[in-house]
Amino acid sequence: MPWVSTPHERPARFDVGVVGAGRVGSVLGAALARAGHVVTGVSAVSEESLERAAALLPGVPVKAIPEVVSGAHLVVLAVPDDALADLVAGLSATGTFTPGQLVMHTSGAHGISVFEAAVDSDIVPLALHPAMTFTGTELDLDRLHDCCFGVTTTDLARPLGEALVIELGGDPVWISEEDRVTYHAALAHGSNHLVTLVAQSMQLLGEAGVDDPARVLEPLLTAALSNTLQRGDAALTGPVARGDAGTVAGHVAMLRKVAPDIRPTYLALARATAQRALLSGRLRASDAGPLLELLAHEEDQP
Repeated sequence: MPWVSTPHERPARFDVGVVGAGRVGSVLGAALARAGHVVTGVSAVSEESLERAAALLPGVPVKAIPEVVSGAHLVVLAVPDDALADLVAGLSATGTFTPGQLVMHTSGAHGISVFEAAVDSDIVPLALHPAMTFTGTELDLDRLHDCCFGVTTTDLARPLGEALVIELGGDPVWISEEDRVTYHAALAHGSNHLVTLVAQSMQLLGEAGVDDPARVLEPLLTAALSNTLQRGDAALTGPVARGDAGTVAGHVAMLRKVAPDIRPTYLALARATAQRALLSGRLRASDAGPLLELLAHEEDQP
């Protein structure tokens, strides 16, 4: 099997099998093809995945999973987190893997311990997770150029894993096996919960009669995100960071009437914000006391 010694060398051209034509697998397959690798097969079952495969991997034959894996130099396992271990175990038990085969998964939650069932298959395990949300369209191919990939593998395979990420257009970030769950939780907390937060803010603006909530929020949220990425907790502003308990009480009372589904989120985030503001010195202890008492009292209310 061809190899590389540094992350800056160009990997040899691989025959690639893509297991799972979801939003991630189809895009990474297309990115590998664009880098000069040959995608020899893709697995797809649902109508949506078949359409994605046809759009992003034109001419690539759709095959059963064992046929996709068999004979490929590089196998991309782009399946849901909870399905990964069973898939690896099944492919190993049936002798589908071949010695020296590069087997890459795209799960953020797993490192290479998920390949434990395949240890006797003598594969080269790679965990390469793109830290990006995918649409499953050509738009994602350009977005990969601004994307970091969490890389976890053996020390010997690290240069190859990092080189593959660079070929995909991304930026490799090393994540140790024991830190993989922490890494994934950070990304899920920041991105998934941001969607919930912004959607709730848009809901409230709609309740206030704003016709285009996104237009109102976009400049504010863009500035807040930029400031936070540059300054961390020092970017905090607003009534909680100032200790304005009266303003916060007004918000909570309104939420109880207008949007009770949002109230628990507001209270939890207000408490977390107050604690971070206090610890970072943005909020004085004398101002924090009444605010935290208010939040504790409200959290105890049904």
